[in-house]
Amino acid sequence: MWHNSYFIVPAVLLAAAVVYAVRTRQRIGHVAFAKGLPGRGLPLLDAAFLAGGPGRVFDTALVRMHLSEQVVVSRSGLVTLTGGKPYDAVDQAVQEAVGRTGSRELAPLRRMVKRSAAVQEIGNRLADRGLMRRPERLRRARTARRLLWLAMLLALLSMPASVLIDDGAFGHDRPNLVIPGLLLLVGTATLLTTRPIRNRITPAGVRQLSLMNGSPWTPRSGVSPRLAGGALLGALALGGLAAAGLEDQELEAAMLAGAADEEAMQQATMSTLLGSSSSSSSSSSSSSSGSSGSSCSSASCGGSATWCGSSDSGSSGCGTSSCGSSSSSCGSSSSSCGSSSSSCSSSSSSSCGSSCGGGGCGS
Repeated sequence: MWHNSYFIVPAVLLAAAVVYAVRTRQRIGHVAFAKGLPGRGLPLLDAAFLAGGPGRVFDTALVRMHLSEQVVVSRSGLVTLTGGKPYDAVDQAVQEAVGRTGSRELAPLRRMVKRSAAVQEIGNRLADRGLMRRPERLRRARTARRLLWLAMLLALLSMPASVLIDDGAFGHDRPNLVIPGLLLLVGTATLLTTRPIRNRITPAGVRQLSLMNGSPWTPRSGVSPRLAGGALLGALALGGLAAAGLEDQELEAAMLAGAADEEAMQQATMSTLLGSSSSSSSSSSSSSSGSSGSSCSSASCGGSATWCGSSDSGSSGCGTSSCGSSSSSCGSSSSSCGSSSSSCSSSSSSSCGSSCGGGGCGS
């Protein structure tokens, strides 16, 4: 029997990896405060987040502020505060991001507001309700599968290694290769039963969007009773700028340009980070450590921006969208989750669901 002791370590590691993969997969679907679907009574910005992610929330809030004459957006993409009390925490986040100067370019403003605590809290609220899946749980499940693959590789390598080490010099018994074969079988079965979930929106979230997309939707909360344009904001929240059809063409053009500029900023930041990583690897350890800290502080997706880039379409999702991509789940101004103009996308124009850990925000 001692011949089979070669497989003890692979067996223990594989068992631990299997348990971790199963538990993290189950944890994805856990809802702490599950409630019934709010139907067409979902608040405006909650609907925007569910349909198009943090970027859609920003677009909806900015248009709402524009309609209430709290801001003016110039053709060049400069957002200027004109006064007025913020309607909610997201409006307050916009005002704080603009700062004391009273004006700020749209692209960096969009990027900052998406990371704000007010916007991130909307995602947490939807997750608590069971309409979206938490990005950190999806990341953890993907990590668990990687560990399972490594454990299976170790079990596979233990087969020829055991034969080479134990050449039968101490008897005719040989290691029982059925044992690592069973380990690989268990690992394969676990991989099949813990397939990764790519989209962050849950089946309940899909049903929720279907309840709101059938006919023109006017939000019951999230819009001031004194403000006209509730139906326009509802269309914007669910379908993006393309579906809303703003009468102010200059505003729409400025917002589309701002989203495109934000995507360009994101790509430039990622290129810079990759370049700094390459250069730091050839420098001294102290220099490398300092460079790493600098890169982290300037990363496009801060660690606190859990939901950055988290828009998810009802049927699919991606794991690589970036926090600042105009076509990402972070809110493509032309995207839509659950509508005919949907793109709710990653770096291209498909689905979404990345997080700040996977090349952007929200993987």
